[in-house]
Amino acid sequence: MLFYYKDRFKKKMKIVFYSMGKADDALFAAAIHAYGKKINFYLSFEAEVLPPGKQSSKLPQKEQKVQEGKSIVQMLQPGDHIVLLDDKGKEYTSMEFARFIEKKSLSVPKRLVFIAGGPYGFSEEVYRLANEKLSLSRMTFTHQMVRLVFTEQLYRAMTILRNEPYHHE
Repeated sequence: MLFYYKDRFKKKMKIVFYSMGKADDALFAAAIHAYGKKINFYLSFEAEVLPPGKQSSKLPQKEQKVQEGKSIVQMLQPGDHIVLLDDKGKEYTSMEFARFIEKKSLSVPKRLVFIAGGPYGFSEEVYRLANEKLSLSRMTFTHQMVRLVFTEQLYRAMTILRNEPYHHE
């Protein structure tokens, strides 16, 4: 049984979601924004799309990952608990993800940072800094879809923890 203590999340942990790429599809952006507003009802949540570097698409894959890694590292703060959204990460059901968020709310003092990398994944530096990896699915999604699926699942986790009727088992 999951327990949600009113305002526990607002007092402690902030969830930050960084993703590489472009946010150019208005339909996705509207849905992501709507879920972000709903999440902020439960806890402090911030999502930011980090633009790809200039001419990054013309760089070799390794250089592109290094350049993106520098952008990511620049956004991190001391004490961040970093979770990479990675196809080799651990998979969770929605209920398990809610438990994951609940456990982190008790152990992460400031920021729980989720990061979706660029088209080729993460640089070695970002992998070294990560505390853990999480997979949204074994399938491949566009970056816009990853942003939407992640924000919806985070909202779903919050409703599960509050025993609200959004999620059905």
